[in-house]
Amino acid sequence: MHRAAYAVLGLDWTFEAVDVAPGELPAHVDALDASWRALAVTAPHKRDALDLADSVTDVARAAGGANTLLLEQGPRGRHVRADNTDVPGARAALSEAGVVDVPVVRVLGAGATAASVAHAVAGLGAGLVELVVRDVGRAEETVAAVHAAGLEARVLDASTSPTGPVDLLVSTVPESVAGERADAWAADAAAVFDVVYDPWPTRLSVAARAAGRPVVTGLDLLAHQAVLQLRLMTGASVDVDVVRGAALEVLASA
Repeated sequence: MHRAAYAVLGLDWTFEAVDVAPGELPAHVDALDASWRALAVTAPHKRDALDLADSVTDVARAAGGANTLLLEQGPRGRHVRADNTDVPGARAALSEAGVVDVPVVRVLGAGATAASVAHAVAGLGAGLVELVVRDVGRAEETVAAVHAAGLEARVLDASTSPTGPVDLLVSTVPESVAGERADAWAADAAAVFDVVYDPWPTRLSVAARAAGRPVVTGLDLLAHQAVLQLRLMTGASVDVDVVRGAALEVLASA
């Protein structure tokens, strides 16, 4: 997606995937030379990205994680700024699908993406976020992020198979997990947002469409957050369909 955008913008830039072991992000960033402009950060490094940054935007701090590190060169050397485009990207993806009023949101999982989703839905009328997790004790950071968004948080044990109607179901867990109860999850939700984009379609998305529910995909999130990320990195705007189309081509050829 980034490479397609660079081509449209006429930039002779590269975008490379680099595997970084958990806990090694600070050392990796320190080793980068001045030719590096920015990094797109994925799990499990989003929370570590906050700690290594020289400055952190309000949205990244509130969400408890950053998916973007901007490496800014100045007279005093390099300044690392952490930002989060997952939050506005998720909100844009939901709005594009017409999902704009979601008082009660059920989220499968409680990682950094779940925290970003909480802040995204705070701008779409949410009041309560249910976090469905396998280990209740590991949800504390995400609960704090939900509260920071001004929302009520309710942590539910996944083993109890929580039920009841919700305005939006968001799955931030792997297909193998969400797919176990796909029909039941979809039946309870007025709309479904599955952040997984590979493999696609997921069992949850198929069940949601069969039930006549609006479906927002992980590819939609990926495209919208990338447009915002590209603007931070390059200072220029790219149409969301350019990056979404590039991602679809990659997935189709995989």
